[in-house]
Amino acid sequence: MENDRGYSAGKPWKLAKQQHILETAFRLFTEKGIELVTIPEIAKASGVGRATVFRYFPTKLELVLAVGTRKWEEYISLYNTYLPPEKMAQMTGAEYLRFYLDAFLDLYRNHGDILRFNYNFNNYLWFETGTPEQREPYLRMTDSLGRIFHELYERGQRDGTLNTEIPEPMMFSATFHIMLAAVTRYAVGLAVVYENGGDPENELIMLKDMLFSRFTKKNVPAFPLSDQLT
Repeated sequence: MENDRGYSAGKPWKLAKQQHILETAFRLFTEKGIELVTIPEIAKASGVGRATVFRYFPTKLELVLAVGTRKWEEYISLYNTYLPPEKMAQMTGAEYLRFYLDAFLDLYRNHGDILRFNYNFNNYLWFETGTPEQREPYLRMTDSLGRIFHELYERGQRDGTLNTEIPEPMMFSATFHIMLAAVTRYAVGLAVVYENGGDPENELIMLKDMLFSRFTKKNVPAFPLSDQLT
């Protein structure tokens, strides 16, 4: 029997329908918050019946996880196009770290919808944990972020531009969580910016520069850090 579930399942028209449901769900989740959006609402906005949504995604949790997996996979693919292989091969570990940190600024400038979704997504998963099998596709996607960081860390070890006295897991966790938390807070309006007293983008650049300085060797210049993602 043909399996309708999964991105590789079914015929092209089935995949297109599935992707349309995911895009519609992403839009509604981003606009209203995951908790407030129902499967019937997603079905109606997608122009399909509820049974069709449930055929692809038997539970709301599985739909939410599929949306999160898809959106981050799309951004990682886009991120990879910013750095041609020949340029990446010539970068030092520190330059690669700077490029990695700039990706968070790119998310803030150009992909606020992903950050708004991710804020709701994290809150939703706090209460809806699901099974390991349900979470597996999302966890595989997050593993790819770790592999990107592992490559830059190893390069920094070889060329001596990173402060590798700081263990890789600690450096990865700090850069990822601090930058993602900061750009998300600004994107969803949780950070108070005082009139005539602050500029969100400049503050995020300052944070990026401080992390860069903390994790690189002292002989690596922290300034100027021209953004590489435009």
